[in-house]
Amino acid sequence: MRPRLERLVGELVKFGAVGALGFLVNVAIFNLCIHSFQLAPIRSGVISQVVAIGTNYLGNRYWTYRHIDKNRIHRETMLFFFFSGIGLVLENGILALSHYGLGYTSPLADNVAKNVIGLCLGTLFRFWAYRTWVFRVGQQDERTERAPRGDDADDADGDGADPGAEGPVPGGVPGGVSGGVSGSVSGGVSGSGAGRVEVGGLAAEEQREDRRQLLK
Repeated sequence: MRPRLERLVGELVKFGAVGALGFLVNVAIFNLCIHSFQLAPIRSGVISQVVAIGTNYLGNRYWTYRHIDKNRIHRETMLFFFFSGIGLVLENGILALSHYGLGYTSPLADNVAKNVIGLCLGTLFRFWAYRTWVFRVGQQDERTERAPRGDDADDADGDGADPGAEGPVPGGVPGGVSGGVSGSVSGGVSGSGAGRVEVGGLAAEEQREDRRQLLK
């Protein structure tokens, strides 16, 4: 949870830096259109916003979200400008409401309506839309975090037994019993001296002596 929060904070800082640059571009062109070219406030706001959107796209694509897959850049660009257009309508809607609806027509009121209130609402909307729909942040990382490791998968398939432990001997005779039988047979058949062989615990010489006694 903490690494995900750190990534979100870092992403928000970069997004804010790009947005600050776009804000400067937006304000500069907005006031340039109003005071130098004597354009109407709404027209000035649309022009300045379009230029700022282009600035924001370059900053977010090649800095904030540069680690995101670029294979679908055509679709990504279309979605970016679509959601940016919604933000444009939101910001300039606040300006239109203030300038024409409420009658605040001074340059200061226009800047507050567009570049403070409208910009804050538009920035929140764009941040949510960009990371949710445009750049698709975090989905691959979550799949990577949920994927089991190879060692865990092997442990889940196994029965937990020691690979070095002896299993049952074919035929139903356990390994320990077979070892005891083989040890006793080998001990009973092993030579106890030159010319004396033990069979079943009795010496062959003692058996011959017993038979001589029976024949007498």
